[in-house]
Amino acid sequence: MSIDETVIRRVAALARLHLGENEVARLTGDLGRILGYVGKLGELDTSNVEPTSHVVAMSTPYREDAVTTGGDPEAASANAPRRDGHYFVVPRIIE
Repeated sequence: MSIDETVIRRVAALARLHLGENEVARLTGDLGRILGYVGKLGELDTSNVEPTSHVVAMSTPYREDAVTTGGDPEAASANAPRRDGHYFVVPRIIE
């Protein structure tokens, strides 16, 4: 993919950035060089490389699911600024 000033201006508009002419020209060159480098990485033979998501091996600890009562409703709503029984009272946002 090639980067030209039209693409830079479009991305800047989407990001709500106001770029000057010098910035557009500089970013066009910078992003063009970055994409060229990424293109070179695509030329590497990675057929013998195992896909990874982390550089080091990681494991996710699991725990058994346990059925609980859900806790004490009184304790759950104890710090609420306003409540009605065990319900939180909040300002209405939908008419």
